[in-house]
Amino acid sequence: MIQLERDGLIPFASKYIWWKTPEEAVSMPERVIAQVMNIGDYADVQLLASRVGDEVLRDVLVHAQAGQFNERSWAYWHYRLGLSSVDHVPVMPVRRFA
Repeated sequence: MIQLERDGLIPFASKYIWWKTPEEAVSMPERVIAQVMNIGDYADVQLLASRVGDEVLRDVLVHAQAGQFNERSWAYWHYRLGLSSVDHVPVMPVRRFA
């Protein structure tokens, strides 16, 4: 889904996916990006956005899995990336059990 220089995500992976090695984490770049989008500090979010661009951020948000974003981040990124207007944020993804 995301064509990206994974080495550029290593610093984010080591900081935001602490339960895996950075090399393991960057094997799923979408997960690293979503984690920074969800809990990243301002400087890291700005750096990530400049490295990957808004199209990649949109793609990660649109294809997010349940639990990857909290409500505040979900709303913020939809507004920030022009995917919704005020009071029209899509419902967050939910897990479905068969």
